[in-house]
Amino acid sequence: MDKRRLAWRAEAGERPDPYRVWLSEIMLQQTTVAAVTPFFEKFTGRWPSVQALAAAEEGEVMAAWAGLGYYARARNLIACARQVAARGGEFPDTEAELRKLPGIGRYTAAAVAAIAFGRRAVVVDANVERVVSRLFAVSQPLPGAREELYRLAGTITPDHHCGDFAQAMMDLGSTICTPRAPRCPACPLLDHCAAGRAGEGERFPVKAPKAVKPKREGVAWWLEHRGRVLLVRRPARGLLGGMLAFPTEGPPADAAWRDAGSVDHVFTHFALNMRLFCAEAGGEPRGADGIWHPIDQLDQAGLPTLFARLAARGRAWREAA
Repeated sequence: MDKRRLAWRAEAGERPDPYRVWLSEIMLQQTTVAAVTPFFEKFTGRWPSVQALAAAEEGEVMAAWAGLGYYARARNLIACARQVAARGGEFPDTEAELRKLPGIGRYTAAAVAAIAFGRRAVVVDANVERVVSRLFAVSQPLPGAREELYRLAGTITPDHHCGDFAQAMMDLGSTICTPRAPRCPACPLLDHCAAGRAGEGERFPVKAPKAVKPKREGVAWWLEHRGRVLLVRRPARGLLGGMLAFPTEGPPADAAWRDAGSVDHVFTHFALNMRLFCAEAGGEPRGADGIWHPIDQLDQAGLPTLFARLAARGRAWREAA
């Protein structure tokens, strides 16, 4: 199988850029290559080096991140870039030192150490986890099996060319050893795969039953005045921290509020039904802190997905009104 050509990968004979490796790995957490590629190209076009990213305004970075989700990653991205810039723009080249940086955990440290610096590291993402679980027919369900999968991955990780090995395993999981309908006959590891030889590839990895996510309800407020709508910057810590959004801590002004409907959105740990109330301010509102943003430019405000969907409700309310 041929390796995938990805925007952040070095070509044959090129030295990997640690900045691009790190940025791509942070972006790829809990999402897909297809979703990340345009964001990665936009980021590297605007901030081509870790020093450039470190010098950026936090609000600009958060706005550029909007749509990728898991916004704590964006805050850690800025903090990490600034620490690396303070080191002269050089990333540390070992797992242990990389893990001291904000937002870099076990997997990311291993991936950057192996891919960017050629260090021997055991790199286990969801794709590798799936490949290893099938190679060894691991019957213990996830997430409890995770440490065993790391151990088994370590037994097949080579001492040299670890970055190539890690990326090959990721590509194998993404293109052949897929979650559903794995293409076992096309797999170069079939002769070594316990699950594949038994015709039970799709049975693995075994997963524990998913817990039902709790459901929550919330309210957001669309207050407009002369073609502008009120946005606020959410607190740095907490849900969607640091992002621009509609107010949610009670109505921002006395007005004739109207129910514009609700949207459902699923976060990592809970499902949320957010209702939107809309009103037009009769005059220049007083005591409403925030940013008055042109409604016809809301697509450029960098709203997180939940509030971008609520904005569609607000526009529909305007048209109906």
